[in-house]
Amino acid sequence: MILPPATLGMLGGGQLGRFFVAAAHEMGYAVWVLDPDPHSPAALIADRHLLAAYDDYAALDELAQGCAAISTEFENVPAGTLDYLDKFVVVRPSAAAVSVCQNRIAEKTFLRDNALPHAAFTVAHDEQDLRQAGPGLFPGILKVARLGYDGKGQAVVGNRDEALAAFQHFKGESCVLEQKLDLECEISVVLARDEAGVISTFPVAENSHRRGILDVSVVPARAADALRARAAGLAGTIAERLDYVGTLAVEFFVVHGQLMINEMAPRPHNSGHYTLDACVTSQYEQQVRALCGLPLGEAGAHSAAAMVNLLGDLWYETGPAGQRYREPDWSRLYAFPTLKLHLYGKHHARPGRKMGHFTVLDDDPEKARELAMVARAMIGIVDAV
Repeated sequence: MILPPATLGMLGGGQLGRFFVAAAHEMGYAVWVLDPDPHSPAALIADRHLLAAYDDYAALDELAQGCAAISTEFENVPAGTLDYLDKFVVVRPSAAAVSVCQNRIAEKTFLRDNALPHAAFTVAHDEQDLRQAGPGLFPGILKVARLGYDGKGQAVVGNRDEALAAFQHFKGESCVLEQKLDLECEISVVLARDEAGVISTFPVAENSHRRGILDVSVVPARAADALRARAAGLAGTIAERLDYVGTLAVEFFVVHGQLMINEMAPRPHNSGHYTLDACVTSQYEQQVRALCGLPLGEAGAHSAAAMVNLLGDLWYETGPAGQRYREPDWSRLYAFPTLKLHLYGKHHARPGRKMGHFTVLDDDPEKARELAMVARAMIGIVDAV
């Protein structure tokens, strides 16, 4: 075990890293953050900020020398960086596991090779691959293999010509073309797995999106017990097959009562923010525990919850003189006694940027959702979920 007051390292300085730093501090650890952003939210509260690129080997050497163990909050940190650090210090999750999750081709191939349920797909390295794609893949979704997130780097395509046009828009990047499914809903599972293979699974969340970005998560998901158990089991199988150590999220589509795996995230997840307020142990504390070889905490929930993302659009008000930048009126949210507001300390709000979230707690998930929708409207998010 790596015990306090050891120093831990975090690759990536966004809000997920910030919550890791806070959890580690509460447990008695110091944290160094390596991130190229001088305004990194995680670095603002870390013990040290290494302002460097993820492939700056001098900075990586310094991180390895100063830290007892290193994790990541960002799946697009190069797997080679994790592999390099692993030569000198404990790194969890492994480079091998992250490399599968950070590339859609590797991810879909992993699902297929392990007979895990997923949408039909084909790999497109060039236009000829798209011309040869089976007609059953249309309508489909073309997704770049690397660096796509929050709806970026993907396009819904109704036919082959639209797929070719989208491929050209993506400048010839290798892509995955997957069949577009008729979704009933989307759910996600966040779990933690330790080095001995013990898995602790959080309650399943039901998620809705707005413009490709997670908008609302309701916990527990409004799905049959058997479906939630099946999702947890599939997520556990993925963790085992990856020999994963750390916090892992798996997103699912529910299609005609059946589960299809959408994607995996080798880190805490936006849909797991509710664990900060509704669970005995948060997904970030589990990340610290798994990294340091500690026994995993209890993942059960003591409340139902509804989590709402707060995007940078809220900081802009449209009036007669045009758009005006201003701080939202947070007093409207603090008026709800069971609402927990979390702001990430980001330097500047821009449309679509995740600036914070709030979680409403209640004994009844439907009541939590209803209160969250009221609060969501009061703060200025008025379009339908």
